[in-house]
Formats: sequence, structure tokens, C-alpha cells
Amino acid sequence: MEKDIKMKKTKILLVNDQNVVRQGIQQLLEQEADLEVVGEAGNNLEAVNLARELKPDIIITEAHMPKMSGVEAIRRIKTEHPPTAILILTMDDDEEYIAELLRAGAAGCLLKTISSEDLVHAIRSVRAGEFVSDAALMQRLLKRAARPQPVALDYGDHLTRRETEVLELAARMGNLAVAAHLGISERTVKGHLTNIFQKLNVASRTEAVLAALKC
Repeated sequence: MEKDIKMKKTKILLVNDQNVVRQGIQQLLEQEADLEVVGEAGNNLEAVNLARELKPDIIITEAHMPKMSGVEAIRRIKTEHPPTAILILTMDDDEEYIAELLRAGAAGCLLKTISSEDLVHAIRSVRAGEFVSDAALMQRLLKRAARPQPVALDYGDHLTRRETEVLELAARMGNLAVAAHLGISERTVKGHLTNIFQKLNVASRTEAVLAALKC
């Protein structure tokens, strides 16, 4: 006799100080069988408290929310419940602040202009343990990371222009797609990634992106 197998839904906490925004995202996610909104918060203090209580799989929030900085909120949530992934939506051009959010533990940062379809895809990618980012935003951040510094950095040599380009693409696509985009072989892409990982003393793409942002 076959047993009914219930799909394990991804539990999501929405954080936004505008009710209409939270309602809009909730209505979107309610259409997806594998996603479930388990709570809503209107500021970062509420978000920290609800995250402690609900232990969501993913928190969708904005870069700037009332009553606590985004960096502090992310640090507290990741300290109390490391498995929770935090996805940032922003219109912010402050690259340094966005880099701080990612260093604090955010699983990705997307522009608020993202389409509904792409947001759902990003949520599933984050749930699978992937790092997600807006391509243009990540390119700006990585270009910033590649700027010459007046002093040596603890995690290794600076990335070359080509390595920065490969890393920016690798943050959002697989090796074959990177190779096709740049007109090089997949083996060459793997070689660049190996060099990047060695320079930044990391073992994965996500770690490499976050390490590069510390430049």
C-alpha cells in the first residue's frame, strides 16, 4: 500500500516595514506548493525575535529596516540559528554596506526590481545552499574588490582582471555557461577558479565571492 508523502515546505519569514509589500510577496509565494510563509515582521527587532521562535529556513528582508541595523540583525540570527538563510532585497547603491551584509552572513542580495519568477527561483536556490546575487550588483562589488589596495591583504594576492570576471560569472552560473560566455574552455574556467580559491584561501564559489568582498 502506497503511503502519502507530504512535500516538505520551505518555511519563510517576511521582513518589511510596509504591509502592502509583505502581502504582495506572500500572495506570490502562496502559489508555490513547496514554499510557505510562516511569519511576518515589520522591523529587524521583530525579525530577530520571530526567527528565534519560528526557526525559518529563509528570511526575505531589505537592506534597511527599522529598530536595528541589517548587519546586526543578520549576525544575531545566524548566531542563534545558523541554518537560516537570509536573502536581501535592495535598491541600495551603497556597495560597502551591501558587502557588510554579505560578510555578516546573508545568502544573497537581489535588486527589488527582480521579477516574481526570478525571486521564486532565487528562494529555491538559496534553500539548496547556493549563493544568489543580481549580476550587475555583483559585478560592481567585485570590481570594487579588485581595486588596488595600499597594503597587503591577509587572504592572499589580488585577483587579476580575468579572475574577477570569472568569479563574477561563477557567482550566478555553472562552469560550462561561464566558458561559453567568455569563449574559453571549461578546463580553463576550472583553472581560473582553482587559482581564485588558492589566492583567497577558500574552497567554494560562495566563500570566494564573500572573501573577494573583503578587499
